[in-house]
Amino acid sequence: MTWLRIIGWRLVFSVPLLLAVTFGMFVLAKASPFDPVRQYLGDRAMVTSPEIMAEIRANWGVDRPLLEQYTTWLGNLLQGELGESRSLRLPVTQVIGERLGWTLLVVGCALVVMLAIGLVLGTLAAWRRDSWLDRALTGGAFATEAAPVFWVGLLAIWVFAVSLGWLPAGGLTDAAATEVTFTGLLRHLTLPVLVLAVSQSSWLLLYVRESVIGVLREDFVLGARARGLRERTVLVRHALRSALLPFITIMGARVPELVTGVILVEAVFALPGVAGTTIKAALAVDFPLLAALTLLATIAVVLGNLLADLAYTLADPRVRVLGVS
Repeated sequence: MTWLRIIGWRLVFSVPLLLAVTFGMFVLAKASPFDPVRQYLGDRAMVTSPEIMAEIRANWGVDRPLLEQYTTWLGNLLQGELGESRSLRLPVTQVIGERLGWTLLVVGCALVVMLAIGLVLGTLAAWRRDSWLDRALTGGAFATEAAPVFWVGLLAIWVFAVSLGWLPAGGLTDAAATEVTFTGLLRHLTLPVLVLAVSQSSWLLLYVRESVIGVLREDFVLGARARGLRERTVLVRHALRSALLPFITIMGARVPELVTGVILVEAVFALPGVAGTTIKAALAVDFPLLAALTLLATIAVVLGNLLADLAYTLADPRVRVLGVS
């Protein structure tokens, strides 16, 4: 019953949020100085008559009032019609369907690696507090946190693809490959997954370190040590387990940064995912595709926070409504 109440409250707040985000997209598109018709025509816009360009605008509906454009788009959305991508000349649903799986694969693998790096290294840093290992790990985490994701990706390409030649620089297959194989996919996704995981694990490492250090001072940890339990048991089963409870909520709050990170990673490594397509749609002023991708990213953020609330409720039975006991 508690889960149903959380989902219900999230739906109540999510509907106005999604409406505000989608309407804000149309306001920004209307105020944009870029002409989607000229962007669509490219060099042909120089020789295209104003009458033909006006006819294209009328066919697309971009010459209509803002509210009329929004209500028309919203009505089509409720019917499952997202329009056609102007840059790719394909239905928006087809573009998203063909690319969403690759993005989910990269994000899923990066989350697993990120959790492993953050939990293990953060616990080690707390266990060896003020040692050379702690200083090296926290210093590296602060440096990685400050570095932009695209810069880390370009640096990884220069080191591991260009200089050492260990891994490919991008894409899903080699230039001579005719199909996607498991081994080829593994080699091509190693760098983007590691770059995304490392860029997102810095905050987790620092959080786990500070949280575990605080829990190690608690009475129940001192009592566990006094009972003669092994240090590894005290650290993992007592300190780390208690320190990770607030992490669930923080993880949900970091979903927007994860979405931004995967967009930049897919762009740097030329991956055919739905996230990297967002940049291409923005550069091409492909509003139907950009609107659908922005809506999809907003839904991902809402679902991330919902899952965090549900997981927190499962981890802490004292929580009753929206994480409040």
